[in-house]
Amino acid sequence: MAHIALYRTWRPQSFKDMVGQKHIVQTLQNSLREGRFSHAYLFSGPRGTGKTSAAKILAKAVNCQNGPAVEPCNQCEACLRITEGAVMDVVEIDAASNRGVEEIRDIRDKVKYAPTEVRQKVYIIDEVHMLTTEAFNALLKTLEEPPGHVMFILATTEPHRIPATIISRCQRFDFRRVALDEQVERLREVCSNEQIEIDEDALAFIARLSDGGMRDALSLLDQIIAFSGQRVSYEDVLSITGGMASDQFEKLVTAIQDKDFGAALRLIDDFMQEGKSADKCMENLIYYFRDLLMVKMVPGSGAVTERIVDVKRFSEVAQRFTSESLIAMIDTLNYYQTEMKYSVQPQTLLEVAVMKLCTQVGGPVAGSGSASVVQAAPERQDGLVVQLMGRIQRLEDQLAQLMKQGIAPAGGSPAPSGRAGLGGTGRQASAPAVVKKIEKLDAFLQGREDAAFRGVLQQWSQVLGRVKELKITVHAWLVDGEPVSIHDGRLLVAFKSAMHRETTEKPANKQLIEQVMNEVLGQPYRLVTVMMKDWKAASDQAGGAEAPKEELQLVAEDEQSGGGREAWIDEAIQLFGEELVKIKED
Repeated sequence: MAHIALYRTWRPQSFKDMVGQKHIVQTLQNSLREGRFSHAYLFSGPRGTGKTSAAKILAKAVNCQNGPAVEPCNQCEACLRITEGAVMDVVEIDAASNRGVEEIRDIRDKVKYAPTEVRQKVYIIDEVHMLTTEAFNALLKTLEEPPGHVMFILATTEPHRIPATIISRCQRFDFRRVALDEQVERLREVCSNEQIEIDEDALAFIARLSDGGMRDALSLLDQIIAFSGQRVSYEDVLSITGGMASDQFEKLVTAIQDKDFGAALRLIDDFMQEGKSADKCMENLIYYFRDLLMVKMVPGSGAVTERIVDVKRFSEVAQRFTSESLIAMIDTLNYYQTEMKYSVQPQTLLEVAVMKLCTQVGGPVAGSGSASVVQAAPERQDGLVVQLMGRIQRLEDQLAQLMKQGIAPAGGSPAPSGRAGLGGTGRQASAPAVVKKIEKLDAFLQGREDAAFRGVLQQWSQVLGRVKELKITVHAWLVDGEPVSIHDGRLLVAFKSAMHRETTEKPANKQLIEQVMNEVLGQPYRLVTVMMKDWKAASDQAGGAEAPKEELQLVAEDEQSGGGREAWIDEAIQLFGEELVKIKED
C-alpha cells in the first residue's frame, strides 16, 4: 500500500484530537451542545494550525446521525462519507483557484436547494481572502441571510484582506500558533505509534523549526524519517534541515568575543563545507543572539526561553556580554541579512558581518572571569577622529588659498574685484567646476563614435530585459538611464533622476548590472554613471557652445592680470588631481 504523508494520516478527526486550540474547541462544543451554532464562521490564523481540520470536524458534528453532538462519532455513514469527501452537501472550495464571481454566483444559486444526503448543507471556502471584490459582493447577501439549512465556514491566513462587511456577518475564531511543548507531545505520540525511536532534543528542534505550525512539524518529521529510518538522532535532524547545533554557535561566539578573526572565518568555512547556506547561517546566528539576550534580560520567563533546550548553558554564554552589546550585534546582523538578499556573494557578507562583530564587541562584563577584555577600539576611534580633523583642516587651507586667487567652488561667492575679468559679473567662480567636469568626461566624449559603443546600443534592450528577469526593482532604476559612451572598459550611463542614479550605484545593484553586461555584451564592462544634464553640458561645450568661451576668457584675464597661468594650473592640479587635469595649448 502506498505511503500516506504523516500530516494526512494524523489529521484530527474529532475536536479532542486538535492540538493547541482549546479556546476554539471549547466554544464550538458549547455551541453544539446547546444547539446555538451560527450560519457563518470565519477561521483565521497561521498555516498548519488546524483551520480546515476544524471546519471538517464541525461539518461532521452538525451532520452526525447520532447528533448534532459535541464530538462526531466517526462511525456512522454520514461521518465516514464526509471524512472521505463523498457527500455532495458538504462542499470544500479552494478560493485560490475558484476566485471569480461566476463560481460564487453558482454557490448563491444552489444554496436555496435543500440538502439531499445530510441535514445541513456546509460550504467550506479555504483561502477566502483570494476572492475578487466582485466575488465578495456576490457572496455578501447570501452570507447575510442564508437558508436555515446552510452553513458557511470561511478559512484564511490573511483576515486583513477580507472586507469588513463579510467579517461582520461571521463568528470569527483566531487560531494560534501551537505551543512548543504541545507540539513536542504530539510528535512524541506520532513517533510512538509509528514505532520510531527519536531523541528528545531532536523533537524539540523539529518543533522550533515549524514555528508553531503542527502540519509543518509533521511534514518535517516525515522527511527526517525517510532519511534516518526507524532511529532518528539529533545529528540527523541537523543534517537534513541544514540547521546548526548551539555548540557550534557557542564556538563562533567565543571567537567573536576573543576577536579571533581566523577562528571565526574557519568556522564559517566549515559551515559552508557542510552544505549550510549563508542566509540560513545568518538567520540562525540572529536567533542565537536573540536567545542570549532573552536569557540575560528575562532569565526566569518560560515564554521567552521555550526555544532553548539547555537554558543553563545559554546563561553562561550570555554572562560574557552586556545587554547593550547583544542588541548592537543583533542590529549589525540584521543589516547584513537585509543586504544579503540582493548580493550574489552571500558568504562574503556573512564573513564581513562576523568580522564586524569582532571589531565592535567590547569584551565581557566585569567579573566574568575572562581575560579577553580589549580596550583598543576607543583608541582607534580617537586616532581616526584626529586624522579626519587634520584632513579637514588641510582642505580648508587649500580652499582659502584658492579663494584669495579668485577661484571659488561651483555656486559660491564671486572672486574679489581685482580678479573679476568677465565684465564684472563674477561668473568665473564656476569655471573651475566646469573645467573639472569637461576634463573628466573628455575621453568619453571621444568614445561616442566608437564602433563597440554602437554595438552596446544595439544590445542595451537585452541588458535591460536580463536585469528585469534577475531583479525587477533594479530594472526599475536602470531603465531611467541611457548609455552614452564607452572608454577603457567602462560604460557611461546618463540618468535623468539623481535618485535613480544613486540607487543604481549601490554596490549590490551595480554588481548585478555589471554581471549582466558581461553576460550579454560579452565583455567585462564597468558601470560608470553621470547626470544627463552634465553630459549634455559637456557635449555642448565640446561642440563649441558658449562655455568654452568663458574658459578662454578666464585664461586671457589671468594672463592680463599678471598672475601667471602656471600658478593657476598648479592650483587646479592640487585641487582636482593630476589625472583629471589636461593642459591644452591653443
